[in-house]
Amino acid sequence: MTSAEFISPAQLKEEFQIEGITEPSILGYFKTLNAGKFEATAALFAGNGVMRPPFESNIVGTDAIAAYLKQEGQNIKAYPNTAIADTLENGDIQIQVTGKAQTSWCSVNVLWLFILNQQRQISYTRIKLLASPQELLSLRREK
Repeated sequence: MTSAEFISPAQLKEEFQIEGITEPSILGYFKTLNAGKFEATAALFAGNGVMRPPFESNIVGTDAIAAYLKQEGQNIKAYPNTAIADTLENGDIQIQVTGKAQTSWCSVNVLWLFILNQQRQISYTRIKLLASPQELLSLRREK
């Protein structure tokens, strides 16, 4: 995969688009995340939905996802660029979105992997930083 072009906040419209995706739950994920509406972001997940952020273990359930985003998602903006969707054998939809995530101190290429259940809720998402191991080590926060 090639790195995504940087999208400035000025280019991110109120109703933005991701090339290759019209799925409302995916578009809503990025819109609510960037607006800091973390309860709304978590509500897009199934009740037992899973979020797998970088450097973390699985976060399970909408309440836990909302709490995590409130703690860790402040001042992070996601700039999705392109996406590819596939239907899995069980009828779920897998969507891979590439773009950038930006904080006050860095910008990094990202791959978001979503799985939507048949009700179009997010049942799983994994956020993967697309950087060299050395770049990733420099991004890891001390706990």
